[in-house]
Amino acid sequence: MLRFIVVAVILFGFLGGSVGKLHRLKELAKSNPNQMEEESLRIVRKMFRLILHVVGVSVTVKGMENIPKGQPVLYVGNHRSYFDILVGYTTVPGKLGFVAKKEMLRYPFLSDWMVNVNCLFLDRKNIKEGLKAILEGIEKVKRGVSIWIFPEGTRNRSEDILELLPFKEGSLKIAEKSGCPVIPVAISGTADVFEKHIPFMRPSRVTIEFGTPFYIKKLPPEERKFAGTYTRKIIIEMLEKEISSHGSEGNQNKAG
Repeated sequence: MLRFIVVAVILFGFLGGSVGKLHRLKELAKSNPNQMEEESLRIVRKMFRLILHVVGVSVTVKGMENIPKGQPVLYVGNHRSYFDILVGYTTVPGKLGFVAKKEMLRYPFLSDWMVNVNCLFLDRKNIKEGLKAILEGIEKVKRGVSIWIFPEGTRNRSEDILELLPFKEGSLKIAEKSGCPVIPVAISGTADVFEKHIPFMRPSRVTIEFGTPFYIKKLPPEERKFAGTYTRKIIIEMLEKEISSHGSEGNQNKAG
């Protein structure tokens, strides 16, 4: 419980104390939006690294060589924890924005920081607004910002890490329309940090693996039509390999 309290103090202290900083960044965006994004990302990554350190999360990264240098991509990952986002932002290089649910806009200061670091807000109940978010994502990719999406649409609460929810096929439209490569991402261990024993936060060994990039337009017709299902299968295979080499999440947790 102590870790939860410390993280809450850090997070709310940061958000509450960032009013002046957000105003300064807003003014900077008028003259140099690129610098504003870079500085905002630097601050957010520093905060996320601090939280991971306080909780005691150790991250093993695999497949970094699969991330093309100097080129935006669409990261497509499985989703089991809020900590997936912290691990993602502190792991990948360059500018990055996550696709988040529109409800996050309700939270002052937090939503401001999310906007500054190129997050997209998706209204899952409004097709027209969903299309607008996709178009915005395409524009971000065209100016060099990578996008990270969780096609399951919500956090997967299944005990079995291999039981991924169905991937929403429209979620990969950003890559299809922009022509950027897709990188499958398999994450394990993040649910052990918080979601498996709310409100307690516990140290955990997290593994994040970046798969081989592919272009949707180069897939065979049937797989191109169901690119979400194709990517889901790849991620499951990556998770299976991780489990076979290190044991299941449950076994890892007991061993720790």
